[in-house]
Amino acid sequence: MYRAICILIILGFPAMFGYAQGPILENYIHEGFTNNLALKQKQLNYNQSLQALDQAKALFFPDIGFSARFTVADGGRTIDFPVGDLLNPVYSTLNQLTHSQQFPQVENQQIYFIRPTEQETKLSLKQPLFRSDIFFNYRIRKNLSEAAFIDVEIYKRELVKEIKTAYFNYLKTVKALRLFDQTLEVVSENVRVNESLFTNDKVTLDVVYRSRAERSKVERQLAEARDFHERAKSYFNFLLNKPLKSEIFIVDDSALQIREQIGEAQALTLALYNREELSRISKYQSASENNLKRYKFNKAPTLGLGVDYGIQGENYSLGPGSDFLFASVVMQWNIFRGFENRSKIREAAINQDILEEQYREVENQISLQVTDAWYGEVTARETVTASVAENESASKAFNLISKRYYQGQSSLLEFIDARTDMTSAGLSLIIARYDYEISLAELERTLATYPLE
Repeated sequence: MYRAICILIILGFPAMFGYAQGPILENYIHEGFTNNLALKQKQLNYNQSLQALDQAKALFFPDIGFSARFTVADGGRTIDFPVGDLLNPVYSTLNQLTHSQQFPQVENQQIYFIRPTEQETKLSLKQPLFRSDIFFNYRIRKNLSEAAFIDVEIYKRELVKEIKTAYFNYLKTVKALRLFDQTLEVVSENVRVNESLFTNDKVTLDVVYRSRAERSKVERQLAEARDFHERAKSYFNFLLNKPLKSEIFIVDDSALQIREQIGEAQALTLALYNREELSRISKYQSASENNLKRYKFNKAPTLGLGVDYGIQGENYSLGPGSDFLFASVVMQWNIFRGFENRSKIREAAINQDILEEQYREVENQISLQVTDAWYGEVTARETVTASVAENESASKAFNLISKRYYQGQSSLLEFIDARTDMTSAGLSLIIARYDYEISLAELERTLATYPLE
């Protein structure tokens, strides 16, 4: 039984090499794109920016409205028109000359400025013909909506890296649990053998106690590994917005895959070409440039068309004399506003300088990230190679020492040291192998090479 366990451990380590990035992980990434709450917020922000763009576009179209007004008034200012005083003497003379009453007397008139009843019902159309602020406002909103879309893309790339990192960290715990389970079988078998030898007076009691202590040590490591396992599972499911205890599918990753390394200079060129962070700042720069133009064109006059058609009068009626049509072209020119516009032009120009400095800063940050990720991948690659050799040597050493130990040719201390070295080498290999995969995910994020939907 003991020999079978040793063979299982030795042969089990090759199953820890490499990871083929297959459909299971890709499905998890797409699931993250669909369910991740932070990504949904980014997408909602983008949708909101599209609505703001539609609002800016709507300002190009005419504004058509309908209004109806009916007014009842009493009192107010009046005009006294002495029509009686003017005409009555003339009418009296005419009546005397004609010996008749054909020309009756007329009373003086009192005319109200406000009519007692009045209605006005009309359709109004307002159409901007030339307004630079509307044009540049639309272009600014378009730039900002494009920047919001790039925000979604940036977070998607970060989410891909986080999902991959969380998945590989989870696989670390899975393989670590398997390693400690197998190690626990070995040390438990050692305890059983030593207890049997003590019963037969072949070893002293301290050997039994030491072997039991080793078993307790492995049990403690196994408990810690279970804790890390549950934490890794919960975080991975959190990224996918799933119940934290949901099961995670594991792929067959029996083949070690060391990817072909890209050159550092080529990596930097690729990152500067691909990274959306630079594109986002470019969109903000375009928005700032359009904002500057908007303030410069504020000096130009605006031109608009207004058309009103409807009916008006003391009562609602249709026919000649009831309807009306007004059409006008209106020009407005703000000649002086206390140097406010000049200050806004300077402010917009300063904002452009700020964005230019931000662009350079992001370029430097990307260069630093590429250097860190590139050398991190190199280190992880070399660590995997060293860990493979270390694990192979430690496994062979344990196999030889364990044989000698059970043949009475090696001490318990040598056996424990060999077992500890083998477990440590196996754990180091697990960590190195998946740290290499994590380094690839980090490099992929830095270079922005993952194909987004």
